[in-house]
Amino acid sequence: MRPFTRRVRSLQRYREVVSVLARHGFGGALEYLSVHRRLSLGKGELRAAPEPLESPAQHLRAAMEELGPTFVKLGQILSTRSDLLPEPFTEELRKLQDDVPADPWSAMRPVIEQQLGRPIEAVFASIDPHPIGSASLSQVYAAELLDGTPVAVKVQRPHIREVVELDLEILHDLASLAQRTQFGELYDPETVADDFAFTLLSELDYRREMRNAEQFRHNFAHVPEVHIPQFYPDYCTERLLVMERLEGIKVDDVDALRAAGHDTRAIARNASRLIIQEVLEDGFFHADPHPGNYLILHDGRIGALDFGMVGVLNEDDRLHLTRLYIAIVRMDTHAILNVFARMGAFTRYTDRAKLARAAERVINKYRGRTLKESRFSEFWSDLTGLCRHYHLRLPSNLWLVGKTLVMLEGIGRQLDPDYDLFDVSKPFVRQLSKTAWLPSLTAQEVVEQVDTWRYLLREMPAMLMQWLQSVERGKVPVEAQIGATQETLDRLDTMVTRLSLSMLTAAFILGLALLLPATRDIPYGATLTIIGFVGATVLGVWLLVSILKRRH
Repeated sequence: MRPFTRRVRSLQRYREVVSVLARHGFGGALEYLSVHRRLSLGKGELRAAPEPLESPAQHLRAAMEELGPTFVKLGQILSTRSDLLPEPFTEELRKLQDDVPADPWSAMRPVIEQQLGRPIEAVFASIDPHPIGSASLSQVYAAELLDGTPVAVKVQRPHIREVVELDLEILHDLASLAQRTQFGELYDPETVADDFAFTLLSELDYRREMRNAEQFRHNFAHVPEVHIPQFYPDYCTERLLVMERLEGIKVDDVDALRAAGHDTRAIARNASRLIIQEVLEDGFFHADPHPGNYLILHDGRIGALDFGMVGVLNEDDRLHLTRLYIAIVRMDTHAILNVFARMGAFTRYTDRAKLARAAERVINKYRGRTLKESRFSEFWSDLTGLCRHYHLRLPSNLWLVGKTLVMLEGIGRQLDPDYDLFDVSKPFVRQLSKTAWLPSLTAQEVVEQVDTWRYLLREMPAMLMQWLQSVERGKVPVEAQIGATQETLDRLDTMVTRLSLSMLTAAFILGLALLLPATRDIPYGATLTIIGFVGATVLGVWLLVSILKRRH
Protein backbone atom coordinates (compact mmCIF):
# COMPACT_ATOMS: atom_id res chain seq x y z
CA MET A 1 0.00 0.00 0.00
CA ARG A 2 2.83 2.42 0.77
CA PRO A 3 4.26 2.54 -2.80
CA PHE A 4 0.72 2.97 -4.15
CA THR A 5 0.03 5.78 -1.66
CA ARG A 6 3.31 7.43 -2.63
CA ARG A 7 2.40 7.29 -6.33
CA VAL A 8 -0.96 8.89 -5.58
CA ARG A 9 0.71 11.63 -3.53
CA SER A 10 3.29 12.11 -6.28
CA LEU A 11 0.57 12.53 -8.92
CA GLN A 12 -1.33 14.98 -6.72
CA ARG A 13 1.80 17.01 -6.05
CA TYR A 14 2.75 16.86 -9.73
CA ARG A 15 -0.64 18.32 -10.67
CA GLU A 16 -0.22 21.00 -7.98
CA VAL A 17 3.20 22.02 -9.33
CA VAL A 18 1.92 22.14 -12.91
CA SER A 19 -1.15 24.13 -11.85
CA VAL A 20 0.92 26.76 -10.02
CA LEU A 21 3.39 27.13 -12.90
CA ALA A 22 0.54 27.40 -15.44
CA ARG A 23 -1.23 30.01 -13.33
CA HIS A 24 1.92 32.10 -13.36
CA GLY A 25 2.18 32.02 -17.14
CA PHE A 26 4.56 29.10 -17.76
CA GLY A 27 2.03 26.87 -19.51
CA GLY A 28 3.85 27.26 -22.82
CA ALA A 29 7.03 25.82 -21.33
CA LEU A 30 5.08 22.91 -19.85
CA GLU A 31 3.49 22.19 -23.24
CA TYR A 32 6.94 22.31 -24.80
CA LEU A 33 7.92 19.51 -22.42
CA SER A 34 4.68 17.60 -23.20
CA VAL A 35 3.77 17.53 -19.51
CA HIS A 36 0.07 17.50 -20.36
CA ARG A 37 0.46 14.06 -21.95
CA ARG A 38 2.10 12.62 -18.86
CA LEU A 39 -0.66 13.90 -16.60
CA SER A 40 -3.51 13.28 -19.06
CA LEU A 41 -4.27 16.98 -19.17
CA GLY A 42 -5.70 18.99 -21.99
CA LYS A 43 -3.58 21.80 -23.35
CA GLY A 44 -6.17 24.27 -22.20
CA GLU A 45 -5.48 23.33 -18.59
CA LEU A 46 -1.93 24.64 -19.00
CA ARG A 47 -3.11 28.00 -20.30
CA ALA A 48 -4.53 29.53 -17.13
CA ALA A 49 -4.44 33.32 -17.05
CA PRO A 50 -1.35 34.58 -15.19
CA GLU A 51 -1.68 36.59 -12.01
CA PRO A 52 -1.21 40.35 -12.41
CA LEU A 53 2.52 40.72 -11.72
CA GLU A 54 4.87 43.03 -13.56
CA SER A 55 7.25 40.58 -15.24
CA PRO A 56 7.89 36.87 -15.95
CA ALA A 57 10.77 37.03 -13.45
CA GLN A 58 8.37 38.11 -10.71
CA HIS A 59 6.00 35.33 -11.73
CA LEU A 60 8.79 32.78 -11.37
CA ARG A 61 9.74 34.03 -7.92
CA ALA A 62 6.10 34.04 -6.79
CA ALA A 63 5.61 30.50 -8.11
CA MET A 64 8.71 29.27 -6.25
CA GLU A 65 7.47 30.81 -3.01
CA GLU A 66 4.02 29.28 -3.45
CA LEU A 67 5.39 25.79 -4.14
CA GLY A 68 7.26 25.62 -0.84
CA PRO A 69 10.71 24.88 0.61
CA THR A 70 12.16 22.66 -2.13
CA PHE A 71 11.38 25.19 -4.84
CA VAL A 72 12.54 28.11 -2.69
CA LYS A 73 15.90 26.36 -2.31
CA LEU A 74 15.94 25.65 -6.05
CA GLY A 75 15.30 29.33 -6.78
CA GLN A 76 18.14 30.34 -4.49
CA ILE A 77 20.50 27.98 -6.30
CA LEU A 78 19.30 29.19 -9.73
CA SER A 79 19.95 32.78 -8.64
CA THR A 80 23.66 31.91 -8.85
CA ARG A 81 23.41 30.35 -12.33
CA SER A 82 23.64 33.30 -14.67
CA ASP A 83 24.55 30.85 -17.42
CA LEU A 84 21.05 29.36 -17.26
CA LEU A 85 18.84 32.39 -16.65
CA PRO A 86 19.02 36.03 -17.81
CA GLU A 87 19.93 38.66 -15.25
CA PRO A 88 16.34 39.88 -14.54
CA PHE A 89 15.46 36.35 -13.39
CA THR A 90 18.57 35.85 -11.26
CA GLU A 91 18.08 39.26 -9.66
CA GLU A 92 14.47 38.44 -8.81
CA LEU A 93 15.31 34.99 -7.46
CA ARG A 94 17.86 36.54 -5.09
CA LYS A 95 14.89 38.09 -3.30
CA LEU A 96 13.60 34.67 -2.28
CA GLN A 97 13.45 34.57 1.48
CA ASP A 98 13.92 31.44 3.53
CA ASP A 99 11.90 32.90 6.45
CA VAL A 100 8.54 31.20 6.85
CA PRO A 101 5.97 31.10 9.66
CA ALA A 102 7.07 28.90 12.54
CA ASP A 103 5.41 25.60 13.38
CA PRO A 104 3.90 25.57 16.89
CA TRP A 105 5.95 24.34 19.83
CA SER A 106 3.47 21.50 20.32
CA ALA A 107 4.57 20.10 16.92
CA MET A 108 8.31 20.67 17.42
CA ARG A 109 8.77 19.43 20.99
CA PRO A 110 7.98 15.77 20.13
CA VAL A 111 10.56 15.89 17.31
CA ILE A 112 13.25 17.16 19.72
CA GLU A 113 12.47 14.51 22.32
CA GLN A 114 12.28 11.76 19.72
CA GLN A 115 15.75 12.72 18.41
CA LEU A 116 17.22 13.03 21.93
CA GLY A 117 15.66 9.75 23.00
CA ARG A 118 14.71 11.29 26.35
CA PRO A 119 12.61 14.14 27.79
CA ILE A 120 13.78 17.67 27.10
CA GLU A 121 14.23 18.27 30.86
CA ALA A 122 16.88 15.55 30.95
CA VAL A 123 19.16 17.58 28.67
CA PHE A 124 18.19 21.25 28.94
CA ALA A 125 17.75 23.39 32.04
CA SER A 126 15.53 25.65 29.94
CA ILE A 127 14.43 26.13 26.35
CA ASP A 128 12.48 29.06 24.92
CA PRO A 129 9.41 27.73 23.02
CA HIS A 130 9.52 30.77 20.74
CA PRO A 131 12.08 30.16 17.96
CA ILE A 132 14.88 32.68 17.35
CA GLY A 133 14.96 31.59 13.71
CA SER A 134 12.47 29.95 11.38
CA ALA A 135 13.48 28.65 7.93
CA SER A 136 11.74 26.45 5.41
CA LEU A 137 13.55 23.30 6.56
CA SER A 138 14.18 23.95 10.25
CA GLN A 139 13.62 26.08 13.34
CA VAL A 140 16.18 27.27 15.90
CA TYR A 141 15.55 27.68 19.63
CA ALA A 142 17.57 29.30 22.42
CA ALA A 143 18.26 26.93 25.31
CA GLU A 144 20.60 26.23 28.22
CA LEU A 145 22.22 22.93 29.10
CA LEU A 146 21.93 21.56 32.62
CA ASP A 147 25.25 23.21 33.54
CA GLY A 148 23.96 26.60 32.35
CA THR A 149 25.84 26.69 29.03
CA PRO A 150 23.85 28.74 26.46
CA VAL A 151 23.20 26.76 23.28
CA ALA A 152 21.19 26.94 20.08
CA VAL A 153 18.96 24.00 19.18
CA LYS A 154 18.32 23.48 15.46
CA VAL A 155 15.54 21.01 14.70
CA GLN A 156 14.15 19.83 11.39
CA ARG A 157 10.49 20.45 10.68
CA PRO A 158 8.21 17.38 10.90
CA HIS A 159 7.87 15.35 7.66
CA ILE A 160 9.98 17.85 5.68
CA ARG A 161 12.21 15.10 4.26
CA GLU A 162 9.23 13.31 2.72
CA VAL A 163 8.07 16.58 1.12
CA VAL A 164 11.54 17.31 -0.26
CA GLU A 165 12.05 13.81 -1.66
CA LEU A 166 8.67 13.94 -3.41
CA ASP A 167 9.47 17.33 -4.96
CA LEU A 168 12.91 16.15 -6.05
CA GLU A 169 11.32 13.26 -7.94
CA ILE A 170 9.11 15.72 -9.80
CA LEU A 171 12.02 18.05 -10.56
CA HIS A 172 14.08 15.15 -11.87
CA ASP A 173 11.16 14.10 -14.08
CA LEU A 174 10.83 17.62 -15.50
CA ALA A 175 14.61 17.78 -16.01
CA SER A 176 14.51 14.46 -17.91
CA LEU A 177 11.81 15.84 -20.21
CA ALA A 178 13.83 19.02 -20.77
CA GLN A 179 16.98 16.98 -21.46
CA ARG A 180 15.45 15.76 -24.74
CA THR A 181 15.00 19.29 -26.07
CA GLN A 182 17.49 21.74 -27.54
CA PHE A 183 17.57 23.48 -24.15
CA GLY A 184 18.68 20.17 -22.66
CA GLU A 185 21.49 19.80 -25.17
CA LEU A 186 22.74 23.27 -24.28
CA TYR A 187 22.41 23.30 -20.49
CA ASP A 188 22.18 19.67 -19.28
CA PRO A 189 19.26 20.13 -16.84
CA GLU A 190 19.55 16.55 -15.54
CA THR A 191 22.99 17.33 -14.13
CA VAL A 192 21.67 20.55 -12.60
CA ALA A 193 18.81 18.59 -10.98
CA ASP A 194 21.19 15.90 -9.70
CA ASP A 195 23.55 18.50 -8.20
CA PHE A 196 20.63 20.28 -6.56
CA ALA A 197 19.22 17.04 -5.14
CA PHE A 198 22.60 16.08 -3.68
CA THR A 199 23.03 19.53 -2.11
CA LEU A 200 19.54 19.65 -0.61
CA LEU A 201 19.57 16.09 0.75
CA SER A 202 23.00 16.76 2.26
CA GLU A 203 21.58 19.84 3.98
CA LEU A 204 18.87 17.67 5.54
CA ASP A 205 21.52 15.48 7.22
CA TYR A 206 22.57 17.53 10.25
CA ARG A 207 25.38 15.13 11.10
CA ARG A 208 27.01 16.17 7.85
CA GLU A 209 26.59 19.81 8.87
CA MET A 210 28.39 19.06 12.14
CA ARG A 211 31.25 17.41 10.24
CA ASN A 212 31.43 20.42 7.92
CA ALA A 213 31.75 22.69 10.95
CA GLU A 214 34.57 20.54 12.30
CA GLN A 215 36.36 20.87 8.96
CA PHE A 216 35.99 24.65 9.04
CA ARG A 217 37.27 24.73 12.63
CA HIS A 218 40.33 22.76 11.56
CA ASN A 219 40.94 25.03 8.57
CA PHE A 220 40.76 28.21 10.68
CA ALA A 221 42.53 26.92 13.79
CA HIS A 222 45.41 29.34 13.08
CA VAL A 223 43.16 32.35 12.41
CA PRO A 224 42.25 34.02 15.74
CA GLU A 225 39.91 36.51 14.04
CA VAL A 226 37.46 33.71 13.09
CA HIS A 227 35.29 31.71 15.49
CA ILE A 228 33.46 28.50 14.58
CA PRO A 229 30.80 27.45 17.14
CA GLN A 230 31.29 24.32 19.18
CA PHE A 231 28.87 21.41 18.64
CA TYR A 232 27.74 18.84 21.21
CA PRO A 233 27.91 15.46 19.42
CA ASP A 234 26.10 13.56 22.21
CA TYR A 235 22.92 15.48 21.37
CA CYS A 236 23.33 15.77 17.59
CA THR A 237 21.45 13.50 15.19
CA GLU A 238 20.36 13.51 11.55
CA ARG A 239 17.52 15.92 12.40
CA LEU A 240 18.78 17.74 15.50
CA LEU A 241 21.78 19.94 16.27
CA VAL A 242 22.85 21.36 19.60
CA MET A 243 25.60 23.95 19.25
CA GLU A 244 27.23 26.89 20.97
CA ARG A 245 24.99 29.93 20.81
CA LEU A 246 26.67 32.96 19.22
CA GLU A 247 25.44 36.47 19.88
CA GLY A 248 26.59 39.41 17.84
CA ILE A 249 25.83 41.89 15.06
CA LYS A 250 25.25 40.91 11.43
CA VAL A 251 28.28 41.68 9.32
CA ASP A 252 26.35 44.00 6.98
CA ASP A 253 24.76 46.10 9.78
CA VAL A 254 27.34 48.86 9.42
CA ASP A 255 25.61 51.44 11.64
CA ALA A 256 25.24 49.00 14.53
CA LEU A 257 28.87 47.89 14.16
CA ARG A 258 30.15 51.46 14.30
CA ALA A 259 27.85 52.27 17.22
CA ALA A 260 29.34 49.31 19.11
CA GLY A 261 32.85 50.67 18.48
CA HIS A 262 34.00 48.05 15.95
CA ASP A 263 36.62 48.86 13.29
CA THR A 264 34.69 48.22 10.08
CA ARG A 265 37.85 48.35 7.92
CA ALA A 266 39.40 45.57 10.01
CA ILE A 267 36.17 43.58 9.76
CA ALA A 268 36.23 43.93 5.95
CA ARG A 269 39.83 42.69 5.90
CA ASN A 270 39.10 39.74 8.20
CA ALA A 271 35.93 38.75 6.32
CA SER A 272 37.91 38.79 3.08
CA ARG A 273 40.60 36.60 4.57
CA LEU A 274 37.97 34.15 5.76
CA ILE A 275 36.18 33.77 2.43
CA ILE A 276 39.20 33.93 0.12
CA GLN A 277 41.02 31.37 2.25
CA GLU A 278 37.96 29.12 2.01
CA VAL A 279 37.95 29.38 -1.78
CA LEU A 280 41.58 29.59 -2.89
CA GLU A 281 43.51 27.91 -0.07
CA ASP A 282 41.19 25.30 1.47
CA GLY A 283 38.85 24.58 -1.45
CA PHE A 284 36.04 24.16 1.10
CA PHE A 285 33.63 27.08 1.38
CA HIS A 286 30.12 28.17 2.33
CA ALA A 287 27.73 27.48 -0.53
CA ASP A 288 25.03 29.66 1.04
CA PRO A 289 26.92 32.92 1.49
CA HIS A 290 24.69 35.65 2.82
CA PRO A 291 25.34 38.23 5.57
CA GLY A 292 23.06 36.47 8.05
CA ASN A 293 25.58 33.63 8.27
CA TYR A 294 28.30 35.90 9.69
CA LEU A 295 28.10 37.65 13.07
CA ILE A 296 30.57 40.09 14.58
CA LEU A 297 31.06 39.02 18.19
CA HIS A 298 31.61 41.50 21.04
CA ASP A 299 35.41 41.06 20.82
CA GLY A 300 35.47 41.75 17.07
CA ARG A 301 35.86 38.16 15.90
CA ILE A 302 33.77 36.86 13.02
CA GLY A 303 31.42 34.10 14.06
CA ALA A 304 30.39 31.83 11.17
CA LEU A 305 27.04 30.03 11.12
CA ASP A 306 25.11 27.48 9.04
CA PHE A 307 27.39 24.84 7.55
CA GLY A 308 24.71 22.77 5.82
CA MET A 309 25.54 23.83 2.25
CA VAL A 310 29.21 23.79 1.32
CA GLY A 311 31.12 23.94 -1.93
CA VAL A 312 34.24 21.91 -2.67
CA LEU A 313 37.02 22.85 -5.09
CA ASN A 314 39.78 20.40 -5.94
CA GLU A 315 43.30 21.57 -6.70
CA ASP A 316 42.62 21.77 -10.44
CA ASP A 317 39.59 24.01 -9.83
CA ARG A 318 41.64 26.36 -7.65
CA LEU A 319 44.45 26.49 -10.19
CA HIS A 320 41.92 27.31 -12.92
CA LEU A 321 40.60 30.18 -10.78
CA THR A 322 44.15 31.41 -10.20
CA ARG A 323 44.95 31.33 -13.91
CA LEU A 324 41.68 33.09 -14.66
CA TYR A 325 42.50 35.79 -12.09
CA ILE A 326 45.96 36.34 -13.60
CA ALA A 327 44.53 36.45 -17.14
CA ILE A 328 41.91 39.01 -16.06
CA VAL A 329 44.48 41.22 -14.33
CA ARG A 330 46.68 41.09 -17.46
CA MET A 331 43.67 41.77 -19.71
CA ASP A 332 44.74 38.76 -21.78
CA THR A 333 41.79 37.51 -23.85
CA HIS A 334 43.72 34.56 -25.28
CA ALA A 335 44.68 33.38 -21.78
CA ILE A 336 41.08 33.69 -20.55
CA LEU A 337 39.85 31.49 -23.40
CA ASN A 338 42.61 28.97 -22.68
CA VAL A 339 41.45 28.73 -19.05
CA PHE A 340 37.90 28.09 -20.30
CA ALA A 341 39.28 25.33 -22.54
CA ARG A 342 41.12 23.73 -19.61
CA MET A 343 37.89 23.78 -17.62
CA GLY A 344 36.12 21.93 -20.44
CA ALA A 345 33.67 24.82 -20.79
CA PHE A 346 33.35 24.76 -24.58
CA THR A 347 30.40 22.90 -26.07
CA ARG A 348 29.67 21.99 -29.69
CA TYR A 349 27.48 25.09 -29.86
CA THR A 350 30.34 27.45 -28.92
CA ASP A 351 31.69 29.57 -31.75
CA ARG A 352 35.20 30.21 -30.45
CA ALA A 353 36.04 32.90 -33.00
CA LYS A 354 32.96 34.96 -32.14
CA LEU A 355 33.55 34.32 -28.44
CA ALA A 356 37.11 35.64 -28.75
CA ARG A 357 35.89 38.86 -30.36
CA ALA A 358 33.17 39.31 -27.72
CA ALA A 359 35.66 38.65 -24.92
CA GLU A 360 38.01 41.23 -26.41
CA ARG A 361 35.20 43.80 -26.35
CA VAL A 362 34.59 43.05 -22.67
CA ILE A 363 38.31 43.35 -21.87
CA ASN A 364 38.54 46.66 -23.76
CA LYS A 365 35.79 47.98 -21.50
CA TYR A 366 38.17 47.69 -18.53
CA ARG A 367 41.41 48.82 -20.18
CA GLY A 368 42.82 51.92 -18.57
CA ARG A 369 41.08 51.29 -15.25
CA THR A 370 43.01 50.48 -12.13
CA LEU A 371 41.99 47.36 -10.20
CA LYS A 372 40.55 49.61 -7.52
CA GLU A 373 38.31 51.28 -10.09
CA SER A 374 37.06 47.90 -11.37
CA ARG A 375 34.25 46.08 -9.62
CA PHE A 376 34.38 42.31 -9.56
CA SER A 377 30.57 42.17 -9.61
CA GLU A 378 30.48 44.14 -12.88
CA PHE A 379 33.11 41.94 -14.49
CA TRP A 380 31.36 38.78 -13.25
CA SER A 381 28.12 39.97 -14.80
CA ASP A 382 29.87 40.51 -18.15
CA LEU A 383 31.57 37.13 -17.91
CA THR A 384 28.35 35.25 -17.17
CA GLY A 385 26.70 37.07 -20.08
CA LEU A 386 29.40 35.67 -22.38
CA CYS A 387 28.90 32.18 -20.95
CA ARG A 388 25.16 32.30 -21.51
CA HIS A 389 25.29 33.81 -24.99
CA TYR A 390 28.05 31.54 -26.32
CA HIS A 391 26.88 28.39 -24.51
CA LEU A 392 29.87 27.87 -22.24
CA ARG A 393 29.32 25.30 -19.52
CA LEU A 394 31.34 25.96 -16.36
CA PRO A 395 31.30 23.61 -13.35
CA SER A 396 28.45 24.41 -10.95
CA ASN A 397 30.79 24.95 -8.00
CA LEU A 398 32.48 27.84 -9.84
CA TRP A 399 29.15 29.67 -10.07
CA LEU A 400 28.89 29.39 -6.30
CA VAL A 401 32.39 30.85 -6.03
CA GLY A 402 31.32 33.78 -8.19
CA LYS A 403 28.28 34.41 -6.02
CA THR A 404 30.43 34.21 -2.89
CA LEU A 405 32.95 36.75 -4.18
CA VAL A 406 30.24 39.13 -5.41
CA MET A 407 28.66 38.99 -1.96
CA LEU A 408 32.06 39.57 -0.33
CA GLU A 409 32.74 42.62 -2.49
CA GLY A 410 29.33 44.07 -1.66
CA ILE A 411 29.86 43.69 2.10
CA GLY A 412 33.45 44.90 1.84
CA ARG A 413 32.45 48.14 0.13
CA GLN A 414 29.79 48.77 2.78
CA LEU A 415 32.34 48.33 5.54
CA ASP A 416 35.22 50.12 3.80
CA PRO A 417 34.72 52.66 0.98
CA ASP A 418 38.29 51.93 -0.24
CA TYR A 419 37.77 48.18 -0.36
CA ASP A 420 39.50 46.41 -3.27
CA LEU A 421 38.73 42.71 -3.72
CA PHE A 422 41.54 42.19 -6.24
CA ASP A 423 44.12 43.68 -3.86
CA VAL A 424 42.87 41.65 -0.89
CA SER A 425 43.13 38.38 -2.81
CA LYS A 426 46.66 38.98 -4.16
CA PRO A 427 48.58 37.10 -1.40
CA PHE A 428 46.43 33.99 -1.83
CA VAL A 429 46.70 34.10 -5.62
CA ARG A 430 50.47 34.62 -5.42
CA GLN A 431 50.87 31.55 -3.21
CA LEU A 432 48.58 29.40 -5.34
CA SER A 433 50.26 30.53 -8.57
CA LYS A 434 53.54 29.05 -7.27
CA THR A 435 51.76 25.71 -7.09
CA ALA A 436 50.55 26.20 -10.66
CA TRP A 437 54.12 26.53 -11.93
CA LEU A 438 56.02 24.42 -9.39
CA PRO A 439 53.76 21.61 -8.20
CA SER A 440 55.05 19.89 -5.08
CA LEU A 441 55.16 16.11 -5.36
CA THR A 442 55.33 13.74 -2.43
CA ALA A 443 57.45 10.62 -2.56
CA GLN A 444 54.30 8.55 -3.07
CA GLU A 445 53.22 10.71 -6.02
CA VAL A 446 56.71 10.38 -7.55
CA VAL A 447 56.51 6.60 -7.28
CA GLU A 448 53.04 6.62 -8.90
CA GLN A 449 54.27 8.81 -11.78
CA VAL A 450 57.29 6.59 -12.40
CA ASP A 451 55.12 3.45 -12.24
CA THR A 452 52.74 4.95 -14.82
CA TRP A 453 55.63 5.66 -17.20
CA ARG A 454 57.08 2.18 -16.57
CA TYR A 455 53.76 0.56 -17.51
CA LEU A 456 53.42 2.75 -20.60
CA LEU A 457 56.94 1.95 -21.84
CA ARG A 458 56.49 -1.77 -21.14
CA GLU A 459 53.20 -2.03 -23.03
CA MET A 460 53.98 0.36 -25.89
CA PRO A 461 55.95 -2.07 -28.10
CA ALA A 462 53.12 -4.62 -27.98
CA MET A 463 50.50 -1.97 -28.77
CA LEU A 464 52.57 -0.60 -31.65
CA MET A 465 53.19 -4.08 -33.02
CA GLN A 466 49.46 -4.82 -32.91
CA TRP A 467 48.74 -1.59 -34.76
CA LEU A 468 51.42 -2.31 -37.42
CA GLN A 469 49.97 -5.79 -37.98
CA SER A 470 46.54 -4.21 -38.46
CA VAL A 471 48.04 -1.86 -41.03
CA GLU A 472 49.71 -4.75 -42.85
CA ARG A 473 46.42 -6.66 -43.01
CA GLY A 474 44.61 -3.55 -44.21
CA LYS A 475 42.58 -3.22 -41.00
CA VAL A 476 43.51 0.28 -39.93
CA PRO A 477 41.39 1.50 -36.96
CA VAL A 478 41.29 5.09 -38.21
CA GLU A 479 39.41 6.87 -40.95
CA ALA A 480 42.36 6.93 -43.39
CA GLN A 481 43.61 5.00 -46.43
CA ILE A 482 47.16 3.70 -46.08
CA GLY A 483 48.74 1.61 -48.78
CA ALA A 484 50.44 -1.38 -47.13
CA THR A 485 53.43 -1.41 -49.52
CA GLN A 486 56.92 -2.37 -48.31
CA GLU A 487 58.16 1.20 -48.77
CA THR A 488 55.28 2.53 -46.66
CA LEU A 489 55.94 -0.03 -43.95
CA ASP A 490 59.66 0.81 -43.90
CA ARG A 491 58.91 4.49 -43.48
CA LEU A 492 56.33 3.72 -40.84
CA ASP A 493 58.80 1.50 -39.01
CA THR A 494 61.38 4.33 -39.00
CA MET A 495 58.78 6.78 -37.78
CA VAL A 496 57.66 4.48 -34.96
CA THR A 497 61.28 3.84 -33.95
CA ARG A 498 61.89 7.58 -33.66
CA LEU A 499 58.66 8.01 -31.76
CA SER A 500 59.59 5.22 -29.34
CA LEU A 501 63.06 6.68 -28.74
CA SER A 502 61.60 10.15 -28.26
CA MET A 503 59.06 8.93 -25.70
CA LEU A 504 61.70 6.82 -23.96
CA THR A 505 64.03 9.81 -23.71
CA ALA A 506 61.22 12.06 -22.47
CA ALA A 507 60.25 9.43 -19.90
CA PHE A 508 63.84 9.22 -18.61
CA ILE A 509 64.14 13.00 -18.36
CA LEU A 510 60.78 13.42 -16.64
CA GLY A 511 61.19 10.42 -14.37
CA LEU A 512 64.66 11.43 -13.20
CA ALA A 513 63.48 15.03 -12.63
CA LEU A 514 60.61 13.73 -10.49
CA LEU A 515 62.91 11.37 -8.58
CA LEU A 516 65.46 14.06 -7.73
CA PRO A 517 63.62 15.46 -4.63
CA ALA A 518 63.10 11.94 -3.27
CA THR A 519 66.81 10.93 -3.58
CA ARG A 520 68.34 13.84 -1.66
CA ASP A 521 68.57 11.82 1.57
CA ILE A 522 70.05 8.72 -0.14
CA PRO A 523 73.89 8.52 -0.25
CA TYR A 524 75.04 9.53 -3.74
CA GLY A 525 71.40 9.32 -4.81
CA ALA A 526 71.16 12.91 -5.99
CA THR A 527 74.52 12.68 -7.81
CA LEU A 528 73.55 9.51 -9.69
CA THR A 529 70.15 10.97 -10.55
CA ILE A 530 71.76 14.14 -11.94
CA ILE A 531 74.23 12.06 -14.01
CA GLY A 532 71.32 10.04 -15.41
CA PHE A 533 69.37 13.24 -16.10
CA VAL A 534 72.34 14.75 -18.03
CA GLY A 535 72.78 11.49 -19.98
CA ALA A 536 69.10 11.41 -20.95
CA THR A 537 69.29 15.05 -22.01
CA VAL A 538 72.34 14.34 -24.22
CA LEU A 539 70.44 11.42 -25.77
CA GLY A 540 67.52 13.73 -26.47
CA VAL A 541 69.79 16.30 -28.15
CA TRP A 542 71.41 13.57 -30.27
CA LEU A 543 67.98 12.31 -31.31
CA LEU A 544 66.88 15.82 -32.26
CA VAL A 545 70.03 16.41 -34.33
CA SER A 546 69.61 13.08 -36.15
CA ILE A 547 65.98 13.91 -37.01
CA LEU A 548 66.94 17.35 -38.32
CA LYS A 549 69.77 15.87 -40.41
CA ARG A 550 67.39 13.31 -41.92
CA ARG A 551 64.95 16.11 -42.85
CA HIS A 552 67.69 18.00 -44.67
